Amino acid sequence: MTEMITADLVDLDLSAGTKEAAARSLAERMVALGRVTDLDGFLADVAAREAQMPTGLDGGIGIPHCRSEHVTEPTLAFGRSAEGIDFGAPDGPADLIFLIAAPAGADDAHLAILSSLARQLMDEDFKAALRAATDAGAAAALIRGDEPAPEPVAAEAATAPAPAPAPEPVEPEQPAAAETFKIVAVTSCPTGIAHTYMAAESLENTGRDTDGVELVVETQGSSGFTRLDPAVIAAADGVIFAHDVPVREKERFAGKPTVDVGVKAGINRPAALITEVREKAARGETTGHADPSSTPVDNSGESTDGYGTKLRKWLMSGVSYMVPFVAAGGLLIAISFALGGYKIANTDVQSVVDAFNWGSMHSWAALMFWTGQAAFAFLVPVLAGYIAYGMADRPGLVPGFVAGSIAVTIDAGFLGGLVGGLIAGALVMAIQRVNVPDVLRGIMPVVVIPLVSSAIVGFLMFAVVGQPIAWVQTRLTDWLGSLSGSNAIILGVVLGVMMASDLGGPLNKVAYAFAVGGLANPNDGSLKVMAAVMAAGMVPPLAMALATTVRAKLFTKAERENGKAAWVLGASFITEGAIPFAAADPFRVIVPSIVGGGVTGALSMTFDATLRAPHGGIFVVPLIGNAWLYLVAIAVGTCVTAALTVLLKSLRKSAGQRLDRASREATAATHEAVAESDARQTQPAGA
Repeated sequence: MTEMITADLVDLDLSAGTKEAAARSLAERMVALGRVTDLDGFLADVAAREAQMPTGLDGGIGIPHCRSEHVTEPTLAFGRSAEGIDFGAPDGPADLIFLIAAPAGADDAHLAILSSLARQLMDEDFKAALRAATDAGAAAALIRGDEPAPEPVAAEAATAPAPAPAPEPVEPEQPAAAETFKIVAVTSCPTGIAHTYMAAESLENTGRDTDGVELVVETQGSSGFTRLDPAVIAAADGVIFAHDVPVREKERFAGKPTVDVGVKAGINRPAALITEVREKAARGETTGHADPSSTPVDNSGESTDGYGTKLRKWLMSGVSYMVPFVAAGGLLIAISFALGGYKIANTDVQSVVDAFNWGSMHSWAALMFWTGQAAFAFLVPVLAGYIAYGMADRPGLVPGFVAGSIAVTIDAGFLGGLVGGLIAGALVMAIQRVNVPDVLRGIMPVVVIPLVSSAIVGFLMFAVVGQPIAWVQTRLTDWLGSLSGSNAIILGVVLGVMMASDLGGPLNKVAYAFAVGGLANPNDGSLKVMAAVMAAGMVPPLAMALATTVRAKLFTKAERENGKAAWVLGASFITEGAIPFAAADPFRVIVPSIVGGGVTGALSMTFDATLRAPHGGIFVVPLIGNAWLYLVAIAVGTCVTAALTVLLKSLRKSAGQRLDRASREATAATHEAVAESDARQTQPAGA
């Protein structure tokens, strides 16, 4: 990490009170050195990354970071806070803050900084040395690795005289060394950066300190991974998986005692994991290529997660993989309508293949339309396939995709994909519970499981559950097509509330997935639903931007800066732009957002606005039916949310001022009473 940090990039007395202010203070040092070209643009990128997931780590560490086009070279700045700053870590504020900046596209450099720093932060001596540093240059050298962390020295040991040399002891005869217990481990986290490498370092350090243990870790980071030598895996006596995302190529570790936990367990209790895997080996417990009691999505949360929580995660797994197909296909179709009008949908696909005209706008529009349709054709199979993948890892993919394809074939649509994915995942999990001879283990994931699970899924989807689901899907489509009056308004309110209540969370995603599912077989009702969902999703960030503009004094400097970015995020239909405001003041942001989202959804339905594109915000306004009234709905919801936010924050400020005034009056009255008492005591007797 040479030259990525210098003394000029170190602040040992960071006085910021919030994570936004801390990032700004450290980023200003980068700007002064020419490492960052646009302060506000860079901070917007930092805030966007922070909105995805908190960057606070246990042990008083904050690592805000991002890739940005405003960064000229990989840079690391360090600040030390006496009071501590909240970066979202479970154990409290951070006093050691590292701001990491990497140029856009410089993934390797970015990850190299983060992974190296994450490993260093597992060294208590390193953190103690940073907390004790009195010179910025020395702190920078310590972070770069130019100077090793000093060994802690007790005060008594430093002042006590050296003891007299003891007589040379006689070495007793040592018993034969016990056989080494060999462990292989895999660590991974959603971003594949900090927690991945901190867990690896924690496990490796504990393995070195544990007698009779040899432990090797494979880190599966976001930039890829280097596989462990198959000979090392074959020789291992036990396996530890510390992961929050599915372990890649998990079948390599088949047939060994396995401990399967979340990545934070690898950081916080490595010794317990080592003990647990040794105990499993002693009892002769082994697992196949995938432990049916510990699926990838099960381990993305706490071990106490109920099936309701797991079900939500399985469904979100499918939705998250589906969304890129939605964006690509939907926007291509939207562009085709912009170029060739809605009648382009009546074009024969064969005309694109046989009679494409390079100079014809109609040909290009038809090309865009059918390419978008091709992307849309994957929606339901991808949804089902990755629901099954979230439940049962890679063996779930084949039956999941088969179930999704059958759902499309029998017109079971979006609902059929949901149910088919769950059935496929459950079948694979059930098959994995069957104990099979060792000779068959090698062909289970590539032959037996895909064959058996696909055959059963095909039977269930075609002959048992498929037709009832198709009937429900048809009724739902017809109902959406007939929506009018109060029914449409009520649905608009519900969808608007869901979009605005958790700002990109599960409820938001469920409402969005419902709307996108309707685009697969669009009618007037489903297009109205899509319009209401996007309009309501735009309101929270736009409202926060408006509130910070009209009543700036109610917001911190960092919030006012975030407000500038929220204009663009809201206009682009990125609801997560309101998260920084909700994190700082949940009640006064989320409650107004819910009200404004519900109002917007209701108005969009009332105005009969329609939308054929699944994303794009104001940039797809030309593709919106009743566009001017649609914009009015968004404006009204934005104003309602902003007004309520300002009102609630003003009431809080007024209440605080009244308390301050009452406190000052009480203090003054106390001082007056004390003075009067002192005066009486000093008067002569009889006065």
